[in-house]
Amino acid sequence: MIDALADRLLDLIGTEDPLRASMTGIPGHDHELRDFSPEADSDLRDRAVRIAAEAELAEPGVTRSVVLHLAASLVDRVNAGLVDHVLASFISAPTIQLVTFAPRVVPTSEQAESAYLERLSAIPRYLAQIADRNRAAVAAERFPVARMARTAITHIDRYLSHTPDAFTQPSLTSGAAAQRDRLLAEAARPAFVQYREVLDKEIAPHGRSDDKPGLCWLPDGDAAYDAMVRVHTTTARTPEELHRTGLQLIEALAEEYATIGSRVFGLSTAAEVQERLRTDPSLKWGSAEEILTHARTTIERAEHVAPQWFTRLPDKRCAVEPVPDAEAPNVAAAYYTDPALDGSREGTYWINTYKATDRDRTIAEAIAFHEAVPGHHFQTASAQQIDNLPLLRRLAFITAYSEGWALYAERLADEMGLYSDDLARLGMVAEDSMRAARLVVDTGLHAMGWSRQQTVDYLRDNTVMSDVEIQAEVDRYIEYPGQALSYMVGRMEIQRVRAKAVETMGSAFDIKGFHDVVLGGGPLPMAVLDEVVADWVLTRAGLSPGM
Repeated sequence: MIDALADRLLDLIGTEDPLRASMTGIPGHDHELRDFSPEADSDLRDRAVRIAAEAELAEPGVTRSVVLHLAASLVDRVNAGLVDHVLASFISAPTIQLVTFAPRVVPTSEQAESAYLERLSAIPRYLAQIADRNRAAVAAERFPVARMARTAITHIDRYLSHTPDAFTQPSLTSGAAAQRDRLLAEAARPAFVQYREVLDKEIAPHGRSDDKPGLCWLPDGDAAYDAMVRVHTTTARTPEELHRTGLQLIEALAEEYATIGSRVFGLSTAAEVQERLRTDPSLKWGSAEEILTHARTTIERAEHVAPQWFTRLPDKRCAVEPVPDAEAPNVAAAYYTDPALDGSREGTYWINTYKATDRDRTIAEAIAFHEAVPGHHFQTASAQQIDNLPLLRRLAFITAYSEGWALYAERLADEMGLYSDDLARLGMVAEDSMRAARLVVDTGLHAMGWSRQQTVDYLRDNTVMSDVEIQAEVDRYIEYPGQALSYMVGRMEIQRVRAKAVETMGSAFDIKGFHDVVLGGGPLPMAVLDEVVADWVLTRAGLSPGM
């Protein structure tokens, strides 16, 4: 029963976000774009509630817990209605997601080509529905941020001016390619032009100023933010608690900055070390190619050591690619995209080489460990290989787990001896301070009414990010509320359950066994992960587990 419910929920999640479904391998949705009508939202909500009600009647177990969590998260996402006013982020704005991710789905058969063409044919309806939702949001005084509306217009202009068209990226047979080109010329591109006009004439003039970018400035914004905190942390922690935690972590990291910085630079305070990291021109990259080469060699070094720490190893290596030029100005330093289940697309670490000589080399190793090995690529590719679990368990999108694991991997890499020197280790600390600062600024923006400039200033004072990275990060936090909380919350939970296991097991604790159990059940809510690890500890001790 519960496996069948998991399959139904997976299909529903694919209906909610067909583009993500295509990127993560959820079958049956490659021909679709989301239906953004109010009726479709109501149907999504009702179906999720019915699945949860049926799951409540099932026997307790991990899959049941995952189904209940993901069904509740889907309802929270629909109720928050962020698609109404989120316009420019490539990971949360529907229009920019479309241009970014649809071309990365590689058709491998005649049926897949037909699906790709059907998806392209849906673009006019898709953009018209988004325009209607943007208009309705303005009428309800749920205004977008003016800056983000202008950024979205710029992004669409880049798409329209770029040759070749982004949607011609997948290779098609000649007949399908000709049909694709007609669809683009006669339907899709004109629809983008029309949507751009809606943004320019009807939406952007009503945008909120940079002084009021957070959800708390919108009607029902507090409830929407509370929902997104639940979705992205899988915990009951409040924005106020998370804000305090971030402040405490920033303070604690000062000692580590000073300790390592004294060895590297001969400096004695965290502020001096951070200033050196921010301003020393010798710590910037020389070229885009240098960034890419360094990433590849760093990953190779991690792959060599990984078998000493993991039994589960991905079948395929992680590809390294530069962020496409059309996306790069408004994208953070790096991100990862999952491999396709059918092998048609590699797991890929995308590095932003835009303004390469303004970017910090110090953090490069920590980012590679986060995005590739032993971070996202290890976790995602390993989960896809677990063939004795429902597909939902292998593909579940649980941010606190995935981002928590990737941030855990940055510190784990130090245990594994992977950092090349103390300067790279300072990069690890710098990445920690950025994730700790996210707890402060995300809650500051969306719960406490911070301005965009206040957020920028906090990041300048408490992290070593370059200005180009800070600007992109702040806009990301504005348009993806709560997601920035998942990194540090998830890592703290993984570290907590590991520490509890070490305390209970003592010398019998096995790090490879721990990593196997954390990665071996697919993505999990944090409370469920705690129970799974506790059961593993009891089993190793010869006692009966609880789940």
